[in-house]
Amino acid sequence: MIDLGFNQNARRMLTGLIFGTIVMLCIIYGGLALLALLGVVLTFASKEYVKILNHKGFYPSLKVIYMTEIALALIVYFKRFDLVAATLTVCSMGSFVWVLFAGRQPYIANVATTLLGMVYCGWFPLHLIFLRDLSLPGTYESGLGFVVLMVVSIILTDTGCYYVGTRYGKHKLAPIVSPNKTVEGALGGAVCSVISAEIIGLYLGLNWFVSLLAGLICTIFAQIGDLCESLLKRDAGVKDSGTTLPGHGGFLDRTDSFGFTIPIMYYFCKWFIFNTSWMHTVADILRGLVK
Repeated sequence: MIDLGFNQNARRMLTGLIFGTIVMLCIIYGGLALLALLGVVLTFASKEYVKILNHKGFYPSLKVIYMTEIALALIVYFKRFDLVAATLTVCSMGSFVWVLFAGRQPYIANVATTLLGMVYCGWFPLHLIFLRDLSLPGTYESGLGFVVLMVVSIILTDTGCYYVGTRYGKHKLAPIVSPNKTVEGALGGAVCSVISAEIIGLYLGLNWFVSLLAGLICTIFAQIGDLCESLLKRDAGVKDSGTTLPGHGGFLDRTDSFGFTIPIMYYFCKWFIFNTSWMHTVADILRGLVK
């Protein structure tokens, strides 16, 4: 790596600024720009995932994972949702066939970790396109505002967790998986996330309670995603997933908080914000209870 003469914090800030700017521009433009961004992230994250598993003595197929991700990305982009189940079925069978002919042990673990890589590194992040493309005519032309709400909430969750945990953290949150994370830090991150969601929710015209739920969803699943990636690294005995992003580690390290949050946020928005039929169902149930 070229030494630019910056200290670690300066590298981290510069990398975050450049990467964050590119991400936000791609999210704003959507379409091919967002697909290209996800293509880059998935390519590096999947490679890092396989390397982590290699340290554990497992050998998932990066080729099968890549082929699955390409197929799913095209399906998502062209909105052929009817092909998702068939694609996952065929690609899952492909992981078995690969192990059958590759002949490398441990067989069961190699199949299982290949399947996990398809979902964790591919299917989960691709929900970002779903979320960005949500629309409710007359109210929300796109899901852009909700993507921004999610991204800001996750960033502030990480920031709140770090600063509150560093200053006030005493009680360990998950000492075996991630010894540095504390309950106080988690609560600090949650408060920051909820506040940001409430503020952005005002601009989106959301009810305060819906904004509260969105903020809680973002912070809870961001922290779970972070811990789950730490679990993988801890079990494999590695510190960082890679060194691609100076000051941040690898792509998997930088995006771990988004992995679980993106699909959950998408389904929350789709079912409870962009589809209001559930409100009528709840109202009917309540009226039935009153009678």
